[in-house]
Amino acid sequence: MIAVTLVVIAKAPVAGEAKTRLAVTVGERGAADIAAATLLDTLDAVDATPVQARVLALTGDLDQASSGTEIRSRLAGLFVVEQRGDDFSARLANAIADAAAAAGARPVLLIASDTPQVTADLLTECATALLETDVVFGIARDGGWWLLGVTDPAMAECLHTIPTSRSDTGAATLEALQDKGLAVTLVEELSDVDTIDDVESVRAACAPDSRFVLTTRAAGI
Repeated sequence: MIAVTLVVIAKAPVAGEAKTRLAVTVGERGAADIAAATLLDTLDAVDATPVQARVLALTGDLDQASSGTEIRSRLAGLFVVEQRGDDFSARLANAIADAAAAAGARPVLLIASDTPQVTADLLTECATALLETDVVFGIARDGGWWLLGVTDPAMAECLHTIPTSRSDTGAATLEALQDKGLAVTLVEELSDVDTIDDVESVRAACAPDSRFVLTTRAAGI
């Protein structure tokens, strides 16, 4: 087992609350179904990654969520922490700190549930790289980022000052980490799923029988 804690930060896929930009095209229920598919595909990859601990930093009501029963069934073997913070920047930083507090003092690797194409092999590479550097960082193609690993949770405190969901979020985060004198290893760039325009490229990178592929095709995308 790799001595790393792997954290997924996610929102319960509740219609009207999940993937609101995607819902403009596919409707609130369709967007929630796609969000559930991305989360479950991500959990598949996380479950298959040989790390020492796994954490889900969750917000929202699974009882109201699309595929809520299936998602809840996947929580066995995971530490589950409630997201906290007034904005998403704070929730990201706090998720890293809370994962370390829940699962033990070791390097923490955080991903969101917006990259269903992620594989256990890629996460294993990222976790292994984290043992040899201060930070691993994965830029997203929309200018954000999809993965952040730190050897000490305090290294992620700079996230509090960086606005999210902007075209320069990834660059600003990388600059903030490097300004702290941290050694940053960049990993593979991925596309995440926010709008209808993201679906085709992400689907092409997924396994053909993945939930994301099947759910988006069922939605007529």
